[in-house]
Amino acid sequence: MSSSHDKAWSDFWAQNTQSGQDGGCLPAKYQGIDAAQRAVWHGFAKSLPRKAALLDIATGDGRVMRWILGKRPDLKPVGVDMAPELPAPPKGTKVRGGVRMEELPFPDDKFDAVTSQFGFEYGDLSAAATEIARVLRPEGSIGLITHRIDGPILAHNVARREQILWAIEEHDLVAVAKGNLKLRASGLQTVSSKIMQAPAAGAARFGQGSAAWEIAEAVRQTLALSTRDHPDNVSRLLDTIRDHALNEIGRINSLEAACKQTADAAGFAEAIDVGGLEQVSVDALIDNVSTKPFADFRLLRKKS
Repeated sequence: MSSSHDKAWSDFWAQNTQSGQDGGCLPAKYQGIDAAQRAVWHGFAKSLPRKAALLDIATGDGRVMRWILGKRPDLKPVGVDMAPELPAPPKGTKVRGGVRMEELPFPDDKFDAVTSQFGFEYGDLSAAATEIARVLRPEGSIGLITHRIDGPILAHNVARREQILWAIEEHDLVAVAKGNLKLRASGLQTVSSKIMQAPAAGAARFGQGSAAWEIAEAVRQTLALSTRDHPDNVSRLLDTIRDHALNEIGRINSLEAACKQTADAAGFAEAIDVGGLEQVSVDALIDNVSTKPFADFRLLRKKS
């Protein structure tokens, strides 16, 4: 995994530490996805032995562990994630940040089950499979929810990337705003027409509430509400807007790469085989408002 990938997801969870929200990951009309995922994990939990030790990879805000504990409070979940800063873990769970799935800090045969929701496909598949096989007991279970390249999650995020690039690159709003700051040294406090008109232009092109509108409005407000602040402070705020936007582009790029890994069925099977795993089944997941699958649920096991 690249350092830009790490930075993108660390930034995402740092921004969502308190809210526990999905941010821009999911389109609003597909919020039924959470319910569909929860139902899958409830079903998976039923099959696990009593007091099973469970490892959740790329745990994020720990929602998979929370859902599983809701059905099986006797289980003992531990979550790991490469992001060093994570939301507070659900009650009854433990979480370790800064942990890569390719280098799990656990002894052999530690867990009865391994889970991952939109995580495994972001890694080096064969290396991650090798580590899962190592820490999983011989009769253990593996459940993965993985992205689909033809699903609404990727489509939504690709659209957001276009909107972000419109604001950050095509119209270069942060640079235009910084040009405004230079004029303040001569006593001119007005905000340029381009900055003032950008939110409406972004909304007209992509819709109210789009990433294009969000960024344009954030830049406009930063200038309009900080006329008495020191230009250096305002400049740093503008840099923060740009950096968050670029980190989101990095996250979307990594999502697209993950989708390509799962779309390559032969390559996926070969990679996990090299790591000592085999796929038992794969089922398309559909939420309650659409007939289009948003993900796949895969059951894996250690090769005998």
